[in-house]
Amino acid sequence: MLKSCILCPRACKVNRLANETGFCQAGALPAVALVSLHHWEEPVLSGSSGAGTIFFSHCNMNCAFCQNHTISQEGCGREVTVERLAAIFLEQQTRGAHNIDLVTPTHYVPQIVEALVLAKRTGFSLPVIYNSNAYETPETITLLAKHVDIFLPDLKYYDNKYAWRYSATPDYFAYASQAISKMVDLTGPPVFDAAGLMQRGVIVRHLALPWLIEDSRQILNWLWHTFGHTIFISLMSQYTPLHHAAQYPEINRRLTTWEYNKLIKYALSLGIENCFIQQGRTASVDFVPDFNGSGVE
Repeated sequence: MLKSCILCPRACKVNRLANETGFCQAGALPAVALVSLHHWEEPVLSGSSGAGTIFFSHCNMNCAFCQNHTISQEGCGREVTVERLAAIFLEQQTRGAHNIDLVTPTHYVPQIVEALVLAKRTGFSLPVIYNSNAYETPETITLLAKHVDIFLPDLKYYDNKYAWRYSATPDYFAYASQAISKMVDLTGPPVFDAAGLMQRGVIVRHLALPWLIEDSRQILNWLWHTFGHTIFISLMSQYTPLHHAAQYPEINRRLTTWEYNKLIKYALSLGIENCFIQQGRTASVDFVPDFNGSGVE
């Protein structure tokens, strides 16, 4: 698969085994920037002990406002072998993580699958979360059928003009909607354990952006009329104008309380009940992880 990479819709067809790199800049080995117990995911994922996050380097999108730009765009991180990645999964389990949370994993799907198979041979048993930007192909998602329990995709844009302007990504909604549909097909309705932690299912995140309230409404409308109560939605207000956001004056500010409350009211008017919302001051650089390589080696 890495000899002619078509893991994502960009289909660069580069030979990553020969050190060729495509749009995402990922190589043959997975690069990891941080391994941590993360307490700021949705409550049904973080629980009391935290989600076992593994932040991968590089990305197949180029979001102007990316809060993780040091790893997604600048490539901060260290390459690890598949065997080391399997060991990291087991170490997160030993630390007491409720799950394994694979953050921005699309471009490393073959390596992740191989590492999960290795880890399970030596006692790994946690639920696996696939935390992605949803710019994927159904074929790549299908490869994860026996390996991923929870899908946590972003659904960033409905209108492709915004996807192109702010993320240099063509045909975003067309691909993301197909990918999310495949995710729901693979997991079915959400399943929780006795403590209320999700064991299986799909949570679709949407980060509301300034002035794009109508686009956000279209996303909520599509999610509700397509999936109803069979998924959870996470409606996020934490947008912070980082990275290159200053080059786009219309999004070079935080979301207002009025804008966010308007979206909550719209979700309620549709009949959406399975929806996480954020309260308090969440638009802050304090929530950006320190990608210092902790737990990688």
